[in-house]
Amino acid sequence: MRFEIMRLDDVDGTAVDSTVVDAASVNRIVQQAASIGQRILIRPAETSAL
Repeated sequence: MRFEIMRLDDVDGTAVDSTVVDAASVNRIVQQAASIGQRILIRPAETSAL
């Protein structure tokens, strides 16, 4: 399964950029974001994003 991870703006929460990753990469990205206090949104990737 693949997931879209969006980096969110600290001020208003809008998506700044996004990437599609496989399930094995999600934990690493979450840990990186948590270590620097970055806000992210994770959701299943749409078929068209593959």
